[in-house]
Amino acid sequence: MGGPVLVIELAGPVPPMAIQRLRELLVRSSSRFEEKRVGEYDLNIHAEGLGIADTGGTDGRRPVMVSLMGPGIGDEAIFEAEHADEVDQEPLIGFTPTHAVDVIAFCNRPVDHVVTALLTAAVMDVIGGVAHAELLENQIPIVTGLPGIVATVTDPWPAAYGSAEFLRAWARQPGFRLLK
Repeated sequence: MGGPVLVIELAGPVPPMAIQRLRELLVRSSSRFEEKRVGEYDLNIHAEGLGIADTGGTDGRRPVMVSLMGPGIGDEAIFEAEHADEVDQEPLIGFTPTHAVDVIAFCNRPVDHVVTALLTAAVMDVIGGVAHAELLENQIPIVTGLPGIVATVTDPWPAAYGSAEFLRAWARQPGFRLLK
């Protein structure tokens, strides 16, 4: 997977009605929509539909995967592996995640970083959760003062936790770029 990734940490399973609303959001936002399983979607997102005017010379359709994971939905092993070396998140975000959503871009142009952030925010508007973004050390001062920031950590690596509002504010920063 060649592009940026954001994770939405969730305190519990996503109710079926919220999964249906998520599916509807993704269908509306996509020029190509493939449901691999309930909660896992392979997409070509319309960048313009997320409010992105500058697509960097691309046609505006950006390949992305959105994958809900955890007990009872799928990819439990991936969820466990991704969370195995995490710090205790409960003191940071108020809960220990039981489920998560990965938003994964398949390209690494600047527009793909913005699409990933804004799509993650739109998904959070539907299902809730807290965004988890790994950072470069020099990004900590940039994100610390943004609205919607919940917590930042530097150990075992720099990361920020925040709301959909945080992601939207961060994506507007000059030179915005996700770590991975």
